[in-house]
Amino acid sequence: MDYINGLVDWANGLFWGYILIYGLLAVGIYFTLRLGFIQFAHFGEMWRCVTSSDKTDKDGISPFQALTVSLASRVGTGNIAGVAVALTLGGPGAIFWMWMVALVGMATAYAESTLAQLYKTHGPDGMYRGGPAAYISRGLNAPWLAAIFSVALILSFGLIFNAVQANSIAEATAAPVEAMLVQWGWVQPATGDEIGAFVVAKLVIGVSLAILAGIIIFGGIPQIARVAELVVPPMAALYLLAAIVALLMNIDRVPGILGGIVLNAFGLQETVGGVAGGVMAAAMNGIKRGLFSNEAGMGSAPNIAAVATPAPHHPSSQGFVQALGVFIDTLLVCTATAVMILLADVTPSEELMGVNLTQAALGDHFGNFGQIFVGVAIFFFAFTSIIGNYSYAENAVVHLGGGKGGIIALRLAAMAMVIWGASQAVATVFNFADASMGLMATINLIAIVLLSGTVTVVTRDYLAKRKVGEEPSFHISQYPDIAPGVNREIWS
Repeated sequence: MDYINGLVDWANGLFWGYILIYGLLAVGIYFTLRLGFIQFAHFGEMWRCVTSSDKTDKDGISPFQALTVSLASRVGTGNIAGVAVALTLGGPGAIFWMWMVALVGMATAYAESTLAQLYKTHGPDGMYRGGPAAYISRGLNAPWLAAIFSVALILSFGLIFNAVQANSIAEATAAPVEAMLVQWGWVQPATGDEIGAFVVAKLVIGVSLAILAGIIIFGGIPQIARVAELVVPPMAALYLLAAIVALLMNIDRVPGILGGIVLNAFGLQETVGGVAGGVMAAAMNGIKRGLFSNEAGMGSAPNIAAVATPAPHHPSSQGFVQALGVFIDTLLVCTATAVMILLADVTPSEELMGVNLTQAALGDHFGNFGQIFVGVAIFFFAFTSIIGNYSYAENAVVHLGGGKGGIIALRLAAMAMVIWGASQAVATVFNFADASMGLMATINLIAIVLLSGTVTVVTRDYLAKRKVGEEPSFHISQYPDIAPGVNREIWS
């Protein structure tokens, strides 16, 4: 076991210390330049592609549903706890670098989701299916590499990350659930060093979460999309509203806070309050937080992008939708957490960091309501991440030829991991998930760079038609040489 743990730690050091930190940034900058700063020049197009149609069909989900499912996965407890950790370890300047990595990551997200749309096909159930495994297999003619990617995605997003999200919910809600169980007489109150009642409470939470998640995921991706469409927008809106209220309550301090973020990022203003700052600390913590949160280049969100019925009927339109997802996750939701912490009368420290820091900050702004609000936000952020993560893994199972039996097995395994994660410490297995995600992200980055010529051709086709006032519609027959593995029936 020590050998395995050592190997996993070595892999994480390689992926997250070298390959991905620099690779994700480099690829984001590469696509930003190659696509003509598309995330800035055509920011309005992102909103148009989301709002142009709320219709779906038997083959896919709507663009808005695809956005909300990807946000369900992206917006998790990391937006609450992870940002607080970045502030503690990197100072306010970490937020600046988080913004920078999101802005270049929008171009990466556009590229990978455009490819996912282009290479999608119909699955055994008739629904659109695709994602990185599809464009790796058919675009690069490397089915063996696509299989490795799919297995890594199933292990990380389909199983282990769901255990981590369930653990976050259990840690945040176990105490009140324990009190309720004791009041009802279901368990005896703990005395001394006994932890039996607390463990029972976590188990009850895990089983309840698994049942609730099962009701949704056994309805398939259309059911997941409907739930995400109902839950994610109000969830994110309320969180942003809390940040806006905190900002208005402290409006006189806002210019100084924003200026401090920029100055601290370049070492022009010292970090105060016991935070481990410095230019490198700010840069590395901000970059890591941004990459973990927005998932641009990871190869996760393209799995749901492929399932969408795009509006207009062009691969680029879903690329624009998922680029907007990166903006919402990092530039809005993560920034909301940072603003509420920086405007609060709290001091980050080794004792007060992570979710405790965010909870203390909202307590300072809104009293007891603020602390309760954080607990509720953790529940919804984490739970929607569970169903969003599952949807990615289902696509991977279909790619591997799992069929209905494989999908049912995945659903049961995901529910089991929720129960396990709620009642166990998941630190070790989380390290394994990081290594697995690092592998899939590395494979995906290589693939989208090798297919960047295809992305460029498809993007130029879309923008040229918009420029002359024509509704973009992609026809693969006009580009017979760029993508031999594309389904001609879908893009005829």
